[in-house]
Amino acid sequence: MTDRTVRMGIIGLGAQGGYYAGFLSRGRVPNVQLAAICDTDESKREATEGFGVPFFTDYHDMLASGQVDAVVTTIPHYLHPEVGIGALDAGLHVLVEKPIGVYTTQARALLDHAAQTSDRTTAVMFNQRTNPLYIDLRNLIQSGELGKLRHTSWIITTWWRPQGYYDQSAWRATWGGEGGGVLVNQAPHQLDLWQWLCGVPKSVFAKLAFGFKRDIAVEDEVTALVDFGDGATGTFTTCTHDLAGTDRLEILFDAGKIVVDDSKTVTITKLSAPEQELSAGMNMDDVRRLFTGEGDLSQYTTVTTRTYDSPWSDQHPAVMQNFAANILDAEPLVAPVDDGIHGVRLANAIHLSGWVGEEVSITDFDEQRYLSELNKRIADEGQFPLREEG
Repeated sequence: MTDRTVRMGIIGLGAQGGYYAGFLSRGRVPNVQLAAICDTDESKREATEGFGVPFFTDYHDMLASGQVDAVVTTIPHYLHPEVGIGALDAGLHVLVEKPIGVYTTQARALLDHAAQTSDRTTAVMFNQRTNPLYIDLRNLIQSGELGKLRHTSWIITTWWRPQGYYDQSAWRATWGGEGGGVLVNQAPHQLDLWQWLCGVPKSVFAKLAFGFKRDIAVEDEVTALVDFGDGATGTFTTCTHDLAGTDRLEILFDAGKIVVDDSKTVTITKLSAPEQELSAGMNMDDVRRLFTGEGDLSQYTTVTTRTYDSPWSDQHPAVMQNFAANILDAEPLVAPVDDGIHGVRLANAIHLSGWVGEEVSITDFDEQRYLSELNKRIADEGQFPLREEG
């Protein structure tokens, strides 16, 4: 590494790895240089020749090559902790793709290792945290202006995938190969953002359908009810079989409400006072006038609407630029790796609740019970090895 350049290695040259190689080679990320590519498929060597960087078929060889200062892991989910730990042991910085693992014990192994190697930067690719829309909402919520959380719901069913998508490879949409369905593949960004905005839930009860409208073993339909504590609740609905799709986030607070449509248009309603104060101060004539349309709701509310333009193509380079800035200048990370376990644990808890038909604690999550239930399903598939704790 020079004083101002981070040499980046890409481990895994699938669709995501290829996308990263493309924008890095075009100089889209200041202070980051594409330095090497690794993939176990030797046939991809020829496709990388245009990048003019070394190609490896074993990531251990890349880590020991001296050619890279940092790596990004664009590989199957189960491998993220193993490769991340290996890179840290080799003295490298690590940017882990989401999710940081499939189950919490392996995710924690990565986090523990990152804590022991704190002189290296370890981050997670939560690219949607760079979206100005969600940055503004988080700042507003954390200001306390809207008061305490009451309820939130996110319907995110824009993840339509045809059967052919699942038929591309034997590992996809399997418990042993991918570790789950929509919760681990499509929806981790929303699971992260939901908790980033509203806080980490304390428990969840969920209803899942496995292979509901697709010929797969894992979940393609999810409805989860979470408890945030202090009476606040939330619902999360997602699936991969809704061709029309809906993306709507609502967050209700004591003194206002946020509604986000299509991750673009935000409507913020601020109350002139906390709702309970307004309720206590109204007589029944005031209420009648509101219900009949004679009253003016604007005396109690201020409504603003804004549509954001956040090109998707800017988000991944922005996370990489922030990652490099942390290495070079100690700039705070957009998504430190420690944040990655929240989404893994929530997805695990939703799975477990759906499997056993019970409310599942997140505060005191039973990792061993989850892993045991996961391994039952891996054993039933008969294609993949059972999973160990770390």
